[in-house]
Amino acid sequence: MEYAAFVLSVFGLAAYLQLSSLRKRIDVLERQLTSLSGTSLHTERMDLLKEAKSRIGRKVIFTMKEERADPDIVLYGNTAYGSNTILDADQDWLLVQIETPKGKKEKLIRMEAIAAMKELTEE
Repeated sequence: MEYAAFVLSVFGLAAYLQLSSLRKRIDVLERQLTSLSGTSLHTERMDLLKEAKSRIGRKVIFTMKEERADPDIVLYGNTAYGSNTILDADQDWLLVQIETPKGKKEKLIRMEAIAAMKELTEE
């Protein structure tokens, strides 16, 4: 009886370790997929990059993917209390200046974290 409990606990521990490393492996595979040219993910990212490069120096509103949302952008940059200005863009990263009520911050944001962006119109 004790032997069966020991064997089951070993199998349970092995299953737990495999599941805990699964998320890391999925992230690596997603990065590899997005780097492949010709895929829809690559096309979306290239369109987003072209859009970001055309808006360097301008204020924008980002729509972030829910699982990768940045609190500074959500709380300050996309509201009436602040703004986001794109400073630079490359294939993997955006350099953004976020104006908050307390001052300005520069942040690097992964292109994968952005679902969409639109230019902020001054009224």
